[in-house]
Amino acid sequence: MIKYKLICKECNNIFDSWFSNSKEYEKLKNKKYLNCHICGSQKIEKTLMAPNVLNSSDIKSKDVNKIKEIKSKLREFKKFIKDNFKYVGDNFAHEARSIHYDPKKKKKAIYGKVSREEIQDLKQEGIKIEEFPWIDDKEN
Repeated sequence: MIKYKLICKECNNIFDSWFSNSKEYEKLKNKKYLNCHICGSQKIEKTLMAPNVLNSSDIKSKDVNKIKEIKSKLREFKKFIKDNFKYVGDNFAHEARSIHYDPKKKKKAIYGKVSREEIQDLKQEGIKIEEFPWIDDKEN
């Protein structure tokens, strides 16, 4: 993903927008899909941007401790899930539907991998699922 700072050449409105890559920006601009949300103009251009790099002096020790605390909690949750749920890998959507629609199947807790599109499909079908950030076990 790449974030560009864009400017409307009509009303000088400056705004940010995310794109999957630089080619995606060009494609949308050429198809005239980019427009100003203030005046509706399609005269949109990229502005000069500086990279946003976070250095250690920007992070307060209080923030570092909070980050460590959150990572620790996420690791606890991850361990609980691994210990108490069945891993179904890439078959998560299939298994979730199977459990939901087959009344003979015993309700069981599962976890696995699923795409964003499959998440939306499952939710639309009334299948209750939760998303969880799966962080690496190593310390960063």
